[in-house]
Amino acid sequence: MSTVMSQYFKLAAIEPTRWKNGGGNTREIAVWPPGAGMDDFVWRLSVADIEADGPFSAFPGIDRQIVLLDGAGVMLRADDGSFSHRLVQPGAPFAFSGDTGLQAALLDGATRDFNVMTRRGRCRARVDAFRDGFTVSTGADTVCLLAVSGTWLVAQDAQPAVTLDAGQGVLYPAGEPAGRQAFAPGAGDALCLCVTLEMEPDQ
Repeated sequence: MSTVMSQYFKLAAIEPTRWKNGGGNTREIAVWPPGAGMDDFVWRLSVADIEADGPFSAFPGIDRQIVLLDGAGVMLRADDGSFSHRLVQPGAPFAFSGDTGLQAALLDGATRDFNVMTRRGRCRARVDAFRDGFTVSTGADTVCLLAVSGTWLVAQDAQPAVTLDAGQGVLYPAGEPAGRQAFAPGAGDALCLCVTLEMEPDQ
């Protein structure tokens, strides 16, 4: 039986890119198409460390989701007044339009956040948070898992189980043979994020 060509990653092994304003850094987990820049990506997954209050750039035509991973949280205020949101609950995604810039104000020290960006009309993203065991279907869509806390056991067909510690994850590319992957929490207060990236039909 064919298996999905999974790609494991560790956040600590991804070289951070420092922001121009010096207020933090970003680790890019994956982008499509490979090597795409900020002006031509279809989707982009990353983790950001916010160290100081400051602006987030606008990304016209981009839908965004942000999830608190660590820290007390951050207040997000859109420059056009369209929203104001306290991001304080780890694992709870907040979706917003990238059409307007926003201001980020830390609530009590630095935070780490997971970011999902998709180009509107080209790709849609669903972000789920799990604390109990779950199963994902792979093959049709790109699926990314990130262990936020605790440990997670990944059961794969005819292969030994793999353990994901906090800060580790796995990416299942779209177009690989279809399969189902089971995830079970191990030790600790386990939390895992699952991102499903679904490409829109050609217009």
